[in-house]
Amino acid sequence: MKCRHCAAPLETVCLDLGSAPPSNAYLSAEMLRAPELWYPLRLLVCDRCWLVQTEDHAGRDTLFSDDYAYFSSFSTSWLAHAEAYVRTMTARFGLTGASLVSEVAANDGYLLRFVQDAGVPCYGIEPTASTARAARALGLDIVERFFGVTLARELAAAGRQVDLVAANNVLAHVPDINDFVAGFTALLKPDGVVTFEFPHLLRLLRENQFDTVYHEHFSYLSLGAVRRVFETNGLAVFDVEEHPTHGGSLRVFAQRADTGRRATTDAVARVLRDEDQAGLATPAGYRGFQAKVDKVKDDFMAYLIEARRAGRRVAAYGAAAKGNTLMNYAGVRPDLIAFVVDRNPAKQGKFMPGSRIPIVAESALREIRPDDVVLLPWNLRDELMPQLAYVREWGGRFVTAVPSLKVVS
Repeated sequence: MKCRHCAAPLETVCLDLGSAPPSNAYLSAEMLRAPELWYPLRLLVCDRCWLVQTEDHAGRDTLFSDDYAYFSSFSTSWLAHAEAYVRTMTARFGLTGASLVSEVAANDGYLLRFVQDAGVPCYGIEPTASTARAARALGLDIVERFFGVTLARELAAAGRQVDLVAANNVLAHVPDINDFVAGFTALLKPDGVVTFEFPHLLRLLRENQFDTVYHEHFSYLSLGAVRRVFETNGLAVFDVEEHPTHGGSLRVFAQRADTGRRATTDAVARVLRDEDQAGLATPAGYRGFQAKVDKVKDDFMAYLIEARRAGRRVAAYGAAAKGNTLMNYAGVRPDLIAFVVDRNPAKQGKFMPGSRIPIVAESALREIRPDDVVLLPWNLRDELMPQLAYVREWGGRFVTAVPSLKVVS
């Protein structure tokens, strides 16, 4: 395999998680009678441009189907994050009713609803039918296609170039990262700005956040690698912010390299320096990660086996893709975790891919009263534990496995 960005041969393995089905390929009861498609799940590091990436096995149409079940609006903390983003960007870049804003990977309209409420004209780009339909139900204008240079040029020719475009948690999801990034150069007005948010590779490595590795994430991003990709495709980074979302993310600000005039902030050099000190542009920066991941897996399985031996009933909360990575790598099945609760009706009544654990409504927690509840989206622990505080009424405990095993009474 060759690097998705620079086409150099890929030889360095960062992490091998064996094989797994696509993490968002939830199963119906009927599908349980059929085999599942599993694909190898390995991370490779490009020794030339230092882009970390999964092996090519499944295309985007397989991974992002019409019934894609991830809806951003079910997280109250993520909605608050989006609302704050709109408020901050509106003030910083002077957005008004004469401006035009877009979001690539608009999902269910979780962010553009706040742009619309602010009176700023906007439209979204979202290829999955299920989430695009939800966004349109909010009165949003949605272009239901995959984004790249071709679509960007069509929109620009139609007078739909933008002052600001948001691309949250999507840069990692694209197989052709060069075409995707070059699309923003075409979509932006001469003085326009694009912001990208993505989990920071540095945090992933330091904190064992291997459960963010799944087939839908084609790339795992450092600022250094992102800046190289941008420079090749006509964008220039001028600012970066660190945010706690998704276990630690970067918000990268970029402008057109040919027409943008914003000065580069000191934050860019600081984050690049942190990455250099961690060795992200050397093979040494990735050594030992596999062993740390395996310890997380082993500790989690040891806890589940001991819980079963002690007669404790274990359930999980959050049918998230990261939970599927953890459970499929560890080999968890319904004998160890009886069910997974999720607030999203699109997931309820289905089964987790690979592990085939049933997904149920939250009411099951009160009805069954499990002894332990594993919070699979561990990054939302501070949001979820107060919501589920009633679990403590019957002596229930909360458990997280990543970045290390923790049991909270």
